[in-house]
Amino acid sequence: MATSDAGDDALEHWNQLIERLNDTMAGSVEQNIEAQTKFVESWADAMEQSMPEEEMLSEGFEAYGRAYEAWMDAADEMFDRTADAADGEAVPSTEFRDIWLRTANEAFKEVMGTSAFAAGTGNVVEAMMELQQQTEEISQDTLTQLGLATQDEIDEVATRLVELERRQHSVEKKLDRIIEQLE
Repeated sequence: MATSDAGDDALEHWNQLIERLNDTMAGSVEQNIEAQTKFVESWADAMEQSMPEEEMLSEGFEAYGRAYEAWMDAADEMFDRTADAADGEAVPSTEFRDIWLRTANEAFKEVMGTSAFAAGTGNVVEAMMELQQQTEEISQDTLTQLGLATQDEIDEVATRLVELERRQHSVEKKLDRIIEQLE
């Protein structure tokens, strides 16, 4: 009976270990897919802003291909390490995380180092700055329509106030000199 209990305990321990590894693997794969999806969506959005030259576009697709290869290599490595764990090797769960983090860095470097990505990023920044300018103009117009002071008007009043304070200080100095001479 004691041997059977020990065997049941070992089997239960093994099942828990496999379950944790499966959960870790599933979580890692899910995070990887989410990261890849966000990355590709961001890259595609940036590329939509303007079509780069053929050479840049080609460079971008080649880099994306290398990034994709890095992700596939990581998936193979994850599969191998999961098989190693199933064979009884002690594989820390942090190793799975490290595989994905290392791969994400490699893949992002491949794509982010291209002139196509730089051009796309520049386009996104330019579009964001234009949007910010438009938003500021709308805010100024809205404040004017509501009869409230705009930022430009507040800046003008502040400039005038500083000039008035400077003049007042100058007049005070002159008055002080006149008073000294009269005394």
